[in-house]
Amino acid sequence: MSSVYPDPDQPEPVDHFDRLPDSVLLLVFNKIGDVKALGRCCVVSRRFHSLVPQVENVVVRVDCVISDDDCSSSSSSSDKSRALVGPFSNLFRLVFGGIVKPLQALGQFLGPKRSVLNETLNSLSSSSLFVAPGVGDDGEMDHGGVTHHSPTQVLRNFNEIRFLRIELPSGELGIDDGVLLKWRADFGSTLDNCVILGAASVINNGISPEFGFGNGDDNGSIPETFYTNGGLKLRVVWTISSLIAASARHYLLQPIIADHKTLDSLVLTDADGQGVLCMNRDQLEELRVKPLSASSASKRTLVPALNLRLWYAPYLELPDGVVLKGATLVAIRPSEQSASKNEVSDSSWLSNAFEEPYGTAAKMLVKRRTYCLEMNSF
Repeated sequence: MSSVYPDPDQPEPVDHFDRLPDSVLLLVFNKIGDVKALGRCCVVSRRFHSLVPQVENVVVRVDCVISDDDCSSSSSSSDKSRALVGPFSNLFRLVFGGIVKPLQALGQFLGPKRSVLNETLNSLSSSSLFVAPGVGDDGEMDHGGVTHHSPTQVLRNFNEIRFLRIELPSGELGIDDGVLLKWRADFGSTLDNCVILGAASVINNGISPEFGFGNGDDNGSIPETFYTNGGLKLRVVWTISSLIAASARHYLLQPIIADHKTLDSLVLTDADGQGVLCMNRDQLEELRVKPLSASSASKRTLVPALNLRLWYAPYLELPDGVVLKGATLVAIRPSEQSASKNEVSDSSWLSNAFEEPYGTAAKMLVKRRTYCLEMNSF
């Protein structure tokens, strides 16, 4: 049996990958984006390890989120073990498990014993913190005690993030099957605006034409039954619940925004597509300069006094044949903002709030009669 030995006279093979400039590798890493994949990349080589912290586009997909206050003790106890792998050990060790505890079903908010506002506040305040288990350096789950890592801890390893997207596993609002509820909120140091789209049920296309839903001949007026059968009360609950969910997300972003002054855009969404919180560069800077006002009731940002504009359709048939039953659109701005700003920006703002087909639904609803409401700070 003969052995094969390398020919000493033959030059070593050239690794063409090493010939790629750093700028090209960073383009690749920015396309990857996912924080766990980048964590694996950083342990491939010293070169990768030095380049990954320079990534500008980062996506964090987590199953649970915890606040920094609640994870400080666990993080300090694991500092020595993290030194083995280096500053990116957090990325490599994250194994996101568990399911975010949903909020109580909206129907439970409608009990006669307590007001809608108090019921909603109490139900949502208990769900402001979420926990994510870590794994040991050997890749196995810690059995002696669970190690927690917040997105803030993980993201501290990046130095030049410009575009950050954080995705939760599901929306916070536990709603009945078939109910549609989506929201989008923009924040600076407080709420800038919010738009909510809801429907009691979604009827897919293929419905027999004998039903003749159409879009009604009601001139956009809300029927009297809307006030007597709990329809308005339910929409108020949707609105308050969405605002509290958005303000709780905003509160959790404080340390991330403080740590990353290069951010141009921050989006906090969920895998269900239920809610989206957005902040642009100006809004991010506003929060750094003017700290948020926290609610005394729970870990969330205080919601200011609001002006609400509501549009409603008993049945709304979309171009693709989908019918929204009890379709409702709510546009929200702080009361201190001028009425003229509301009028000018409604069409463009609402038309871009949701992906299709719900963007079209918003455009159709805003053409109907407008109803104005006010809401106190909470």
